[in-house]
Amino acid sequence: MKKVYLLALFLLALCVSSCVDIEERYSFKADGSCNVSYNFDMSQAVAVLMNLMSDSVAATPQFAMAKDTSLNFYSALPDTIQSKLSADEMKLAQSSDLNVKMNLRQNLMKVSIDHLATSPADLEYYLQHISKVANTTSLPTLAKGPKPPLKGFDASQLIAGQDYYIYEITPHKFYRIIDKTKFNNFVKKTQSTLVMAKALLIDMPYKLVLSFAKPVKTLDNKRAILSADRKTVTLVTNMDEVIKNPSVMNLKIDF
Repeated sequence: MKKVYLLALFLLALCVSSCVDIEERYSFKADGSCNVSYNFDMSQAVAVLMNLMSDSVAATPQFAMAKDTSLNFYSALPDTIQSKLSADEMKLAQSSDLNVKMNLRQNLMKVSIDHLATSPADLEYYLQHISKVANTTSLPTLAKGPKPPLKGFDASQLIAGQDYYIYEITPHKFYRIIDKTKFNNFVKKTQSTLVMAKALLIDMPYKLVLSFAKPVKTLDNKRAILSADRKTVTLVTNMDEVIKNPSVMNLKIDF
């Protein structure tokens, strides 16, 4: 039956387009704190998958799997990983939460990492180090969800592997500049995943939303959209566009 399950996922990967949605959200508070959330949604993929399944396959235990779990990110890490973290990395993991919502029969599969940064300095440290902590393990393993549909295609690499930004964050600015050398290394490291995604017509849309307590004074990114009240910045793109033009991800926001 396991082979039938893997075959079903294989068919899904062949038939689904735009099934990987990545969304990054920041909510800046007046006291200098910030809620940051990184979300990974494969619900569209699950919807197509269930439409492809016969009643007999859909009745298997794998497709009856359902989870709605929120757990501390540090507690979810294996002991062998915990022992390798520095004191600051341990604190970072302990102040982050891993959320998993999965119900294949209801076309639902979402994973997110949430963190409350208490200050601009805390936020900058978090953004510079969360990828290192997250890359020491596998989010699908922590979530105990289905394995990657195809060998060579592991979208979890794209969730928390983004250590290619240079940040400058103060109480009145949020600057993020892509380091092209690190980005090129990231592309090489995840090449099999990116090539597989492109071959399967998976465009991996990416959305960045930053909400501020004060109106934005200046915004240096022509692709980004500023709301009418000047308190929300939204950037929408996809991984294919970013590979062609990494600077589309650069942001300089003064508020």
